[in-house]
Amino acid sequence: MKSLDLDLAVDVLVVGGGPAGLWAAISAAQTGARVAIVEKGYVGTSGPFSSANTGIYYIKPDDPVHRDGTVEARLPLAFGLADKLWIERTFDQSYANLDAMARWGYKWPRNENDQEYRGRLRGPDVLIFLRRRLQKLGVRILDHCPALELLSSRGLVAGAAGIQRQKGGHWRVEAGATVLATGGTAFLSPIAGGRGNTGDGYLMAAEAGARFSGMEFSSQYAPTALGGVLSRGAHLDYGSLFDNDGQPIMRGRQTVEAIIRTGGAWAILDKARDAETRDMVRKTHAHIILHLERLGIDPFTQRFPIDFRSEGTIRAAGGVLFDHDLSTDTPGLFVAGDLATRERVTGAGPPGGGPAASWAFASGSWAGRSAAVFARQVGTGGRKLEPLGQAGLRPGTSRQQVLSNADILASVQSEMLPFDRNYWRNGPALASSLSRFADEWNEVRNSFAASQDTGLNGLRQTLRTREAAAMLVTARFINASALQRPETRGLHRRSDFPDLDPAQTHHLISGGLDNPWVERQPVGMALREERAAS
Repeated sequence: MKSLDLDLAVDVLVVGGGPAGLWAAISAAQTGARVAIVEKGYVGTSGPFSSANTGIYYIKPDDPVHRDGTVEARLPLAFGLADKLWIERTFDQSYANLDAMARWGYKWPRNENDQEYRGRLRGPDVLIFLRRRLQKLGVRILDHCPALELLSSRGLVAGAAGIQRQKGGHWRVEAGATVLATGGTAFLSPIAGGRGNTGDGYLMAAEAGARFSGMEFSSQYAPTALGGVLSRGAHLDYGSLFDNDGQPIMRGRQTVEAIIRTGGAWAILDKARDAETRDMVRKTHAHIILHLERLGIDPFTQRFPIDFRSEGTIRAAGGVLFDHDLSTDTPGLFVAGDLATRERVTGAGPPGGGPAASWAFASGSWAGRSAAVFARQVGTGGRKLEPLGQAGLRPGTSRQQVLSNADILASVQSEMLPFDRNYWRNGPALASSLSRFADEWNEVRNSFAASQDTGLNGLRQTLRTREAAAMLVTARFINASALQRPETRGLHRRSDFPDLDPAQTHHLISGGLDNPWVERQPVGMALREERAAS
């Protein structure tokens, strides 16, 4: 074992400093638990949520019309795979969180009638406000401390270990319970806030024996403007779209098909006709409008090129399978946010910014609270800890490494970013990619090891190796699941099976680190019921 520069023992460890991780740490600390939160970047400024504004869904108490309308509106987008009770539960919890922020002193924006408007979140402001809440609660915050692996003790997940990316050295945190809230991955697609989202949590969860659900519902793409990095589409509500030949098109699938067929797509925000509407668009989509205006483009009067960037699992449905309390198959391990499957709320469809933010707030709160309860039951300290990290840390054999991190990343991106490989999928291409991924995983698993350089460069190289392994693992689960769903449903599109098949209204559960497997699960079966049945 490497010498430790930081060694802590807490009740609850949260891995990930985005909105789900922040709420997990807050809710755990509010129970009186000792809490630490570790983040690859800086808690409060990392991840896609920190890059721009986003909506959030919630249900107003004692308003049955709003309640029924909000819940029912989500069901057609779920393609039979969502659960009304989970939708309602999530939006109820997000309202409670927003209300708590108001009590803690957060200043919500106000509309023209001087009424608070809580339906849109200013991402950076919210995260910094929640970071300050952590500080008031006495949570130990470890910035620039990426987790490399989970720890176990007698079958329980018992914390995590990692590196200090700026200071140098290694850290270890023993915990009675651990919450993974590391977010999804866009496979380093150039989207704002996505550089740190490399699927680390998927790898760590798989190494701990967790299973996954709905990984095939991961082909989410979103529009971005002319070389920009913000993949947000709400500003296009005020625009008209055209293909490269000047023919009108619709947003979404038609835009992607136009780019493939004609070589490009264009937009103009011509529906924002008056000065008041344009000012509103400038304020609510400032990053995008400023980007275009700096390029000399007036987006309200001039057409500008748009592209669709992959958001992978960041704005999708699939993720780690969990029970009603956000616990996983492995005792002591809880999940929240984009890392956890959102099928119960979004089904096969895209969550969009509003439901995704609601899920991050709600699931983080539940996971943190449940983790604190679990930690009180098992206690902390004095246990023998075993590391669970494998690929990129402890190779299975000592054979010489042939491929590089860059080779693995290039291979994964060649399958997970292009329209013709991942937006539209087909059986032969999926089978081919899985065969290649299997060979590459054997290489990563058996020859990729932690750097022998103990300096900063060596530590960062080890981090990049684990990131490459994590993206490869994630891609394998996605394509293995996609191959076993021969239909088109929501975010899963098969060019060889372009229609929805009612007989396939089921979940696909996947797992297996070295040999991925996929099996069906009926809709509505809880993890606890499945355990009892087995």
